[in-house]
Amino acid sequence: MTEQPARIAQTETLRIAYFEQGPANGWPVILSHGFPYDVHAFEQVAPILAGAGARVIVPYARGFGSTSFISANTMRNGQQAARGLDVIQLAEVLELNRPILAGFDWGGNASCVAAALWPERVGGLVCYAGYDIIDVDAQRNPVSASLERVFWYQHLFQSERGRKCLTAHRRELCRLLWYEWSPGWHFAEATFDRSAVSFDNPDFVDVVIHAYRWIFGLEKGDSALQTLEARLAQKPPITVAAVTIDGSADPLKPGGTADHAGLFAGMHEHRIVAAGHNVPQQEPEQFADAIIKLRSWL
Repeated sequence: MTEQPARIAQTETLRIAYFEQGPANGWPVILSHGFPYDVHAFEQVAPILAGAGARVIVPYARGFGSTSFISANTMRNGQQAARGLDVIQLAEVLELNRPILAGFDWGGNASCVAAALWPERVGGLVCYAGYDIIDVDAQRNPVSASLERVFWYQHLFQSERGRKCLTAHRRELCRLLWYEWSPGWHFAEATFDRSAVSFDNPDFVDVVIHAYRWIFGLEKGDSALQTLEARLAQKPPITVAAVTIDGSADPLKPGGTADHAGLFAGMHEHRIVAAGHNVPQQEPEQFADAIIKLRSWL
């Protein structure tokens, strides 16, 4: 995927680096990665979709790879409304007509946010896992002790010690998360190394730390996005056609997200895949199939 230099699309706040595959007049898809992953999560998904006639856009999220902020004075913001808006503005700049949005982790969250807030600009949604819009008020309450243990990295990031740890040991920490979140996935060290280069982005630490402190309500977001966050806090139903996916071995989602079905008001199918958290890289054919199935509904 990265044999050619990334293309750049300039939005209001970012120069978004992205890769593209498939015919220029193909049906548009934006594939959004999460933390701590990058565009390589879709390196086997993208050619399957391109072969099915899709114009596939795979961007680096803010704080990753060669995506950069236009101004040094812009807040290094990781909140969900900012990342959802990034997806919508990217589609706008590239003149994509109602693209299918597909993603996992942060990318699933950003895709859900975009679909919930701007359904008229979205063709459909494929999301891992479920209705992945963050309820900040709910985050103030504890979950089970076993799940709090899985969330150790989020707790670490609340302290300045955590910021220093991510700064100094980002590859070691992120590699550990890959192993923990996808038990049984025996990825090669070279596979991790290709993605880990993206974590050297100068804004990586600031964006990641802000994202997790904002989720816990311990840091403020951008005041200009507060109206959008207020709408998201109401849990707006997703009205576009959607396929949601759970990884049966994902420790972050024990029990899965089938109970989210009521938050999807359009056509909706829920799938369970024998994988951990990183379904696109572990089971690329199944992730691509979900997108192609969704396309057949439109």
